[in-house]
Amino acid sequence: MGIKSRNITAVPHRVKVQERWRVNNHKGGVLWFTGLSGSGKTTLAFELEKILFSEGYHAYVLDGDNIRQGLSSDLGFNHEDRTENIRRIGEVAALFTGAGTIVLSAFISPYRSDRSLARKAVGESFHEIYLSANLGICEARDTKGLYKKAHNGEIPNFTGVSAPYECPTSPDLTIDTENLSIEDSTTFLMHYIKRVFKM
Repeated sequence: MGIKSRNITAVPHRVKVQERWRVNNHKGGVLWFTGLSGSGKTTLAFELEKILFSEGYHAYVLDGDNIRQGLSSDLGFNHEDRTENIRRIGEVAALFTGAGTIVLSAFISPYRSDRSLARKAVGESFHEIYLSANLGICEARDTKGLYKKAHNGEIPNFTGVSAPYECPTSPDLTIDTENLSIEDSTTFLMHYIKRVFKM
């Protein structure tokens, strides 16, 4: 999306990103969790946020349901609105990254092209984390009853039922949430975080 306003000028920060990293004692960046509804994105993101906070990391969760109550409350779930939602999240995640925070982004983000836009906004600090779980497992975990409503035609454009999900072709990390427990998944993620966000 192009910038519509012509009378604006980017103003550089007077605190360098590397200086923020030094104060935080870790690099900033984005862990972008993607996967079907029920694959564990929100559960893992919030559990990981708690662990990171307890260990002194600056981390924050951006979650699909929460964002759609505020920043993206004007958007629906058709292809165009989903694209705009992910574009906004990518830009917000980039701002958090610039502030030296580790962003835990939990969005289905079903289209590869949209995830590529988010990666472009964030840059090299973007890490695509694919939570791999088949549709049957995700439906069995559906505590909100969303899949049932989608199959009954009550929720249009529902990913995995009436709208597609495009699996990542080369994610930075894949977690088999179909078979791994929450504890094992968070342990796996903590090892990854300590390696890639180390100063």
